[in-house]
Amino acid sequence: MANDMVLWLEEVGKEDIAIVGGKGASLGEMMHAELPVPPGFAVTAQAFRRFIDENGIAEKLFGSLDVNVDDAEILRGAEKTAKKIVSDAKVPVDIEKSIRSKYKELCKREGNEVYVAVRSSATAEDLPDASFAGQQDTFLNIKGETNVVEAVKKCWASLYGARAIYYRVKQGFDHSKVNLCAVVQIMVDAEKAGVLFSSHPSTGEQVTIIEGAWGLGESVVSGSVSPDYYMVDKRNKKIMERKISMKNIMHIRDPKTGKTVELPPPEDKKNAKVLEDDEILKLVELGEIVEDLYGIPQDVEWAIKDHEIFMLQSRPITTINKKKESKDKVATTAILEGLGASPGMAYGEAKLVADSTELGKVKPGDILVAVMTTPDMVPAMKRAAAIVTDEGGMTCHAAIVSRELGCPAVVGTRKATQLLTDGMKITVDGEKGLVFEGKKEVAAKQMAQPQASVMLARSKPITATEIKVNVSIPEATARALETQADGVGLLRIEHMILGLSKHPKQYIKEGKADEYVNELVSRIQIVVDAFYPKPVWVRTLDAPTDEFRAMEGGEGEPIEPNPMLGFRGIRRDLIDTEHFELEVRAFKELIKRGFSNMGIMIPLVQHPSELRRAKEFMRAKGLDISKIDIGIMVEIPAAALIIDQFIAEGLDFVSFGTNDLTQYTLAVDRNNEHVAHLYNELHPAILKLIEHVIIECNKAGVKTSICGQAGSNPKVAKRLVELGITSISANIDAVEAVRDMVARTELQLLLKGARERGK
Repeated sequence: MANDMVLWLEEVGKEDIAIVGGKGASLGEMMHAELPVPPGFAVTAQAFRRFIDENGIAEKLFGSLDVNVDDAEILRGAEKTAKKIVSDAKVPVDIEKSIRSKYKELCKREGNEVYVAVRSSATAEDLPDASFAGQQDTFLNIKGETNVVEAVKKCWASLYGARAIYYRVKQGFDHSKVNLCAVVQIMVDAEKAGVLFSSHPSTGEQVTIIEGAWGLGESVVSGSVSPDYYMVDKRNKKIMERKISMKNIMHIRDPKTGKTVELPPPEDKKNAKVLEDDEILKLVELGEIVEDLYGIPQDVEWAIKDHEIFMLQSRPITTINKKKESKDKVATTAILEGLGASPGMAYGEAKLVADSTELGKVKPGDILVAVMTTPDMVPAMKRAAAIVTDEGGMTCHAAIVSRELGCPAVVGTRKATQLLTDGMKITVDGEKGLVFEGKKEVAAKQMAQPQASVMLARSKPITATEIKVNVSIPEATARALETQADGVGLLRIEHMILGLSKHPKQYIKEGKADEYVNELVSRIQIVVDAFYPKPVWVRTLDAPTDEFRAMEGGEGEPIEPNPMLGFRGIRRDLIDTEHFELEVRAFKELIKRGFSNMGIMIPLVQHPSELRRAKEFMRAKGLDISKIDIGIMVEIPAAALIIDQFIAEGLDFVSFGTNDLTQYTLAVDRNNEHVAHLYNELHPAILKLIEHVIIECNKAGVKTSICGQAGSNPKVAKRLVELGITSISANIDAVEAVRDMVARTELQLLLKGARERGK
């Protein structure tokens, strides 16, 4: 009986979906066609069902999934309960014996004990009318028969992850009717890997799209790296387009531990092309073969090792529009109005995203629609042609990240998620803050191409006032460099932290503090290395508690009536010193690596004692602050009014955080549509506070800068130059306009001075 429970991949084919799921059936079919598929075996869906039945857990398991999936907390609870039920159950003895036997035979065939990948293949997965792809887990670089058995069991448990539960409910699948096959396949220790679409994934056009990056394909599939992009005309085999990205991370097998690890690529590979032309054309050929095999366009994962190409899996492309509209609806009147948060126009299909479990819905060229974006949505934001949100202002997460990605965005529409529906074709005008149904013809020439934003190189005017750039995510580094900025006036560390898989305290709790420090170092280094020797001011952690609470392990975050006025900035670091120490460790490592261009900026200070204590702590933890610049954010009126006391305490620079300074001075929440009209960064009180700080700092030789949203406003920049500010740090899309205004203003001041001297 067990022999039928575990089958060699070459024993199955496309008619065996009910036994080995879409992935397993596809791999078997490709083997029959003599395509380059790594060998392996399948622990069938029937083995999984026997596991459930013989342990008597069906009623308890499926009962635990009958929950309100729209409540994130309840959904996470259901996941935890269901996975524990599976984990506590035992694999039937004969099935375990068969898994071990097949693995040993696989090792015998290869001549040594092999590493394998254990992948999920749901019985309803990858069908033309639904794709479960990415809903369950994959386990890479597994070695040893006991570990293989455990990985199969983990694969089964992943059928009840929150994302998978949510997807099945929304797609109308009965949990009890979906089974899972675990595919165990020889692990290709890839030098480069990625995906290919045998036809255009949206239009079905006769082109092959290939994406690739260094190392294992995990970084491409997960969206954690910006891969190289190639488009090939299938008819004449001409490479029509190639975009070489800066690849910041790669996944490889650690030669010492055998585990999958994430690390930066070698310097000479970060900006190097992944694929040679002959490899591109060979992939196109393989894509055509597999498309002919199935009769429909395919989404294929591939890997290359020692110049040999392997096909790891193939599934039907489910995103091609089945019906060609005779004519797109022409947009006339806007159906939504909000704030134009990032300029540009884009036309595409709306995809509503409730939370991170739905990010897979967003394909390249789609328009992401959400109540508000969060850091864990960045991978989907990078794929989107535009962003539309219900909430937010010009400095919300969606606005900041969209501008850095060069992606049009309209925020604060109030009702986008109510009016728009999945698949609805819309035009987004990110400059005017408008959303239209259908294609707005007049916008055709201005339409944004996803991930293809390129700044034209031009001769930049030389200014006495330094023009810097703000950076929130490492992925924006290349665009930031194109601005020819004089450095980075604000590198936000919190966006990097919020983009991690779990809360900083969870790393500490699990004994993985070193892993967390390495994450910080690798992300910060991307920016400080790219801009070296120009200064990069890194701001220490400044995120409200409500943003941390949504992370894994963030349940212990305090619940505050107003997080913006609460436990954040330096006040948090001086209490949560366990985490502050990890930040300091990251800074020490970066300095050790020679990045003397890094400065440390302390946020939300309201009393000189906070600056003093922060410096004392850094010194006590071995950070030689004499080697780098130390500065503060001036974003609380109190700090501006007693800036002389901060200067006396000792600091190298200050930077105005005008977003908070304006809010705190005027008592206006910039994201509250009822009072947002009162938010005015040019209010006389704000300018008076700024002027006072600049005058005092100039007297003492302390550098002054601005990194808030006001710094991206040319009108504000003009006034700041007149006040004598040292530098201005603007958003990526605003650097050029601000630089032009600064140059013009400086010339006007020189002319004015010359005229006055000539009188």
